Amino acid sequence: MKIIDLHCDVLNKLSLQDDMCFLNDSRLDSNFERLKAGKIKVQVFAIFIHPNVPIEQRFDQALLQIEVFKKLVLTTPGIVHITNWQQVQVLQEDEIGAVLSLEGCDCIGKDLKKLEVLVNEGVKLVGLTWNYENDVAYGTLEDPNKGLKPFGKEVIQYLNGRDVILDVAHLNEQGFYELLPLAKRVIASHCNARTLCNNARNLSDEQVKLIVEKGGRIHVVFYPPFIDNEQETATVSQLVEHINHLVNLVGIEHIGFGSDFDGMDFKVDSLTNAAQYQNLIKELLKNYSHEEIKVMSHGGFENYILSF
Repeated sequence: MKIIDLHCDVLNKLSLQDDMCFLNDSRLDSNFERLKAGKIKVQVFAIFIHPNVPIEQRFDQALLQIEVFKKLVLTTPGIVHITNWQQVQVLQEDEIGAVLSLEGCDCIGKDLKKLEVLVNEGVKLVGLTWNYENDVAYGTLEDPNKGLKPFGKEVIQYLNGRDVILDVAHLNEQGFYELLPLAKRVIASHCNARTLCNNARNLSDEQVKLIVEKGGRIHVVFYPPFIDNEQETATVSQLVEHINHLVNLVGIEHIGFGSDFDGMDFKVDSLTNAAQYQNLIKELLKNYSHEEIKVMSHGGFENYILSF
C-alpha cells in the first residue's frame, strides 16, 4: 500500500549533524531505506527552524536546509523533486517524490522577498506559524483569541497567487478562523481530533468540517501526546481511533497521514519510523477495505491535487 506523508523533520536533523547520511542513517526515522521499506510514495520534508535560533540567523538556516535537501536528499537515486503536483501522477514504481514545505514563517520576518525565494526553491506547503508568535500570526501555544497580523494577510495573498497550500497545523484558533476565508487552498498536514485528545495542536470537529467545506484535508499525526491526552506512549489502535472519528465526521476521502517522523521525542508502539508504516495499514484493515485504505493512504490526496 503506497503512502503519501505530508510531514517529517529530516532536514532539521540533517542540517544539525555533519556526519548524518540520508540513505540509511539509523538516527533518521525517515531515511531513504526506511521510506522504501514503508512503501512511501511521496514524502513532504519540512523546513523547520527551532525558536532557539537567533532571529537574524533564521533565514540563513532555512537556506541551509534547502541546500541539505538538494545535496543529501535529491542526489539519492530514486528520489524525484516534486515542484509541480502533477509530477506525483507520473512517478515510477521505484521512485519516491520529495516535496518541500515551510513549518512556520519565522524565518522571513516581514520580508515577502524571502518567502518568494523559498517558494521559488520548490516549497509547496506553508504553515504561517510553529507554536509561537511571529510577524505573520500566532501559534497554538499563544492566546487563541489573537488573529492574523496585517503582514499575515499579505503572505496569504502571495501564497494564493503562487498556488501554495496553506497549512493550518500549529496556527492558533482565531488565526485559523481568519485564514480560512482568505486562503485558496487549506490543509492540516499533521493534526488529530481534539474530541479524542484535548490538545491545542489538534482540531475541533467544527474546524475539521470547515477545512473540508473549504475543499481541504486533514492528515493525522503520530505523536503520542496528540493521540492520548499528553501521554508519552500510544498504540496504533489508539491512532486509528482518531482516524475513525475523522472518517465518521467528514469521510475517508478527506483523511490522510502526516507522521511527524524525526520531529518527535515520543513514538507510537510499532510505529517508530517510516519502515513500520505498514503496521498502520494492517491495523486499518481491521476496520476498512483495501480500496478504502488506498483512498486514505494516497488516493484522496492524489485526487485533491488533480483539482489544482
